[in-house]
Amino acid sequence: MTKTANMTINIDPVVKADVEAICARYGMSLADAVSAFFRTTHRLGGFPFDLDGCRVPNDESIAAFEEIEEMIKGPSKGKVYTDIDQMMEELLSQCME
Repeated sequence: MTKTANMTINIDPVVKADVEAICARYGMSLADAVSAFFRTTHRLGGFPFDLDGCRVPNDESIAAFEEIEEMIKGPSKGKVYTDIDQMMEELLSQCME
């Protein structure tokens, strides 16, 4: 039993045009691509691509970001290098310890 449901979405016009061009290379319309995405998502019971890269930073990462912000505000909280070779030498020596 075939049924049709209509959708309206708001999308950046540049993104839409770019995606239309990508779809055209495969002989598809945007509607075909959206339908394929929906059918695949339904069949898999989840997205057909990995969302791990979209995770929220963990507590350790957030703490590191905050530390960097503090170092930018007050450079005395971190070592400042004017020579990249010196910096790399010290970093590599710490890795070898």
